[in-house]
Amino acid sequence: MTGVAYLDHNAGVPALPQVVAAMAEVLAETGNPSAVHAFGRRARSRIEAARAALAELAGADPAAVVFTSGGTEANALALRGCGRSRVLVSAVEHVSVGGAVAGAETIPVDGDGILDLAALDRLLAADDTPALVSVMLANNETGVIQPVAEAARIAHARGALVHCDAAQAPGRLSLDLSGLGVDFLTLSAHKMGGPAGIGVLIGSKSDMDLAPILLGGGQERRRRAGTENIAGIVGFGVAATLQMGRMAAGGSGDGDAILGMRNLRDRLEAEAMARVPAAVVVGNRAERLANTSCLALPGVPAQVQVMALDLEGVMVSAGAACSSGKVEPSRVLAAMGLPPEVAGCAVRVSLGPASSAAEIEAFLAAWVALARRKGLDVSDAAEAA
Repeated sequence: MTGVAYLDHNAGVPALPQVVAAMAEVLAETGNPSAVHAFGRRARSRIEAARAALAELAGADPAAVVFTSGGTEANALALRGCGRSRVLVSAVEHVSVGGAVAGAETIPVDGDGILDLAALDRLLAADDTPALVSVMLANNETGVIQPVAEAARIAHARGALVHCDAAQAPGRLSLDLSGLGVDFLTLSAHKMGGPAGIGVLIGSKSDMDLAPILLGGGQERRRRAGTENIAGIVGFGVAATLQMGRMAAGGSGDGDAILGMRNLRDRLEAEAMARVPAAVVVGNRAERLANTSCLALPGVPAQVQVMALDLEGVMVSAGAACSSGKVEPSRVLAAMGLPPEVAGCAVRVSLGPASSAAEIEAFLAAWVALARRKGLDVSDAAEAA
């Protein structure tokens, strides 16, 4: 849409044209992948090709790839199906992890939103009940990258399994299951240019012990019952293949895209702080995703900012975009110890490879104008903009 600045890529990346085309082709076909006739075999072949692509993207065995209805179900399958009665999750996990298991223990983070590794070790040492630890690779709200490999080493030394929600990684971070050292990895298609409504749980072993949470069928090697979403799976596979192509292109692929997003993100933050001295950039002392900025405007509630920006054609989020359109206080920012006047006044700006300087300026113009209307001090640079 002309005149619209879409700066909410962490909530969902626009579907790639090749993905849409491949899905349209599948939707025009007939065939249940569990059927043994020609149409069924064709559908099965499409699913297995996508499975192989996802496995290659993560550096895993295709037999350890389980398709689900999305990242939320994949996270639930890992936490509920792992066979461990004790579950520990970081304080900044997505709600689909934090709310997946009743009674899950919380691993604290520091003021930068980084997992407290010493606290993790203490928690595991205090109770020898077989456990699973869940730590995300990068936070969806702040972009802060977690020390997953270090957490995995600590957890494994204490006999625990490790799950990692890596939904925000593709196109922004390298992804390697063995390098991370985790037992389970979650990916979501709509975070990487695929369709919404399809995700995957990937194990480090093809014979992983995983009990299904959906019963009533033998699909996905009896790990997830239900007729497969063929079109969604195919779209996911195409998105994964395209992602690998960009990675293989090196400097002309993902590297340049990541650098471009980082430059725009850094420009946005520098300009925001120069124009509105009261602005706060959350998590900027930590290593972050290149595309993500969590920006607070103290005194102006996040929901007010989101609505005001939307009226100006600028789309951002407050917190995670997974609450049926609700704008609620951020659990993540509260866990980082931020005061309410900051935690309740932060919006997330998340860029994509096609984001432009014009979109950044559109955000800044609308955001600074709002700050001025709310009585905040605005610098001369903003007055001249």
